[in-house]
Amino acid sequence: MKSRVLVTGGSGFLGINLIRYLLERGYDVASIDLLPFDYGDCRDRVDAIVGDIRDRAALDRSMKGANFVVHCAAALPLYPVEDIMTTDVQGTQNVLESAMAAGATRVVHISTTAVYGVPDHHPLYEHDPLVGVGPYGEAKILAEKECEAARAKGLCVPIIRPKSFIGPERLGVFALLYDWAKDGKNFPLPGSGNNLYQLLDVEDLCVVIEGVLTKDAAIVNDTFNIGARKFGTVRQDFQAVLDAAGFGKKIIGFPEAPMKVGLAVLRALRLSPVYKWAYGTVSSESFVSIEKAEKVLGFAPKYSNADALLRNYKWYLDNMARFKGQAGVTHRVPWNQGILKLVKIFF
Repeated sequence: MKSRVLVTGGSGFLGINLIRYLLERGYDVASIDLLPFDYGDCRDRVDAIVGDIRDRAALDRSMKGANFVVHCAAALPLYPVEDIMTTDVQGTQNVLESAMAAGATRVVHISTTAVYGVPDHHPLYEHDPLVGVGPYGEAKILAEKECEAARAKGLCVPIIRPKSFIGPERLGVFALLYDWAKDGKNFPLPGSGNNLYQLLDVEDLCVVIEGVLTKDAAIVNDTFNIGARKFGTVRQDFQAVLDAAGFGKKIIGFPEAPMKVGLAVLRALRLSPVYKWAYGTVSSESFVSIEKAEKVLGFAPKYSNADALLRNYKWYLDNMARFKGQAGVTHRVPWNQGILKLVKIFF
């Protein structure tokens, strides 16, 4: 049996993909999450605790015997501001302190490229300024500062900044595209969609995470951008999903400013789930340099943007019955489309 790994947020999209990946490679795995660990294919092989990382006692229980921790748990942008700040900042501090107290040797922190804000240049490098957009981006920057403080105390804390990652079990905002595609609808975007936008397949992310768990601490105790090597424009990559649906539908661009204003109003009125980060960046160039991860970690992405989207779309079609009637604010379930369900009729 290999080392014991605690995965925070183990019931989430990244959590379950990572847990399956680690189990397949012989690791002993534990999980802590607010939601029950209800994945029948591996439930009996995981020591799962239903708990909140803001609850130090629950976190300490889950940490027992852990050699490594992968900190995936986070309150996403649709959560209330207080939950975002307390979970993503205080929760991260708790994870780091609990890991040190339990004798864990390293904690992998899953951050986000949202820490770069809306930049004025590309590609983005790890040393570029951090500018949070909204509470989520701000909280993730503060969480990274907690990680840097733990490094100063001697803990190995690799920080991974992944692009938006997709794959089996991913729903959330991407379920909008998949739902419209399978119903034979065109899909609207603010702007032309001719901007380069990098994504990431969750399997490629899992490979990187195991890499920073196993490589020499002196090499991995650093910060790494992770994304697809091969990617196109939003229009090109989203069109691959519409083409796979087989209805001959197209990506339709709308004047950027009016559409963003409309989405902002609908969001403020709670009539749409599309939050500021999503509608504010989808029309802008967005890609990071992965040269550091390639050179230091040997990162070699297996999937392109289109590959990842199509793999996720196939999973969506194969599993629709599982989440019929569900809606929420996590990546595990489709988001309630609100008034966009009516708008879809006209496309």
